Amino acid sequence: MIREYVYAMTEVSPKDGRLTSLIMPWLDAETMSIFPAHAGQTYTGDFCSMLLYGAGWHRAKELRAPATIKLIPLPPYSPELNPVEHIWEYLRENSFKNFSLNSLDEVVDILADGLSFLSQPPEIVRSMTNFDWLNTLCLTCN
Repeated sequence: MIREYVYAMTEVSPKDGRLTSLIMPWLDAETMSIFPAHAGQTYTGDFCSMLLYGAGWHRAKELRAPATIKLIPLPPYSPELNPVEHIWEYLRENSFKNFSLNSLDEVVDILADGLSFLSQPPEIVRSMTNFDWLNTLCLTCN
């Protein structure tokens, strides 16, 4: 199979540094609906807010999420509000340095290795994603 594109979706728990990801061959409302279900299974027993940046598949009427996942659209042009953007920045700077790759499979392997590395030490993810405003939200929600 020749892949032309690859899409990675990641959900983080900034408070405790947990991370879950899926790498998909394409994205649409149907495949995007797989990810909230996956995150719901990963964070069993937790109620999660999933921040969405507004891609077409994020706004699709067919998008489904389990009852334990609340999909929250971010304002336009506000990637700095999404904790996951710091994960992508880390991966760009540490896993995808200035070198060329021979295939998309190599990209997928490096991406999977980087995400796997980040899923091990929760302190790294927590330090990149646990914004003060998220802590304030958590304190005022109860």
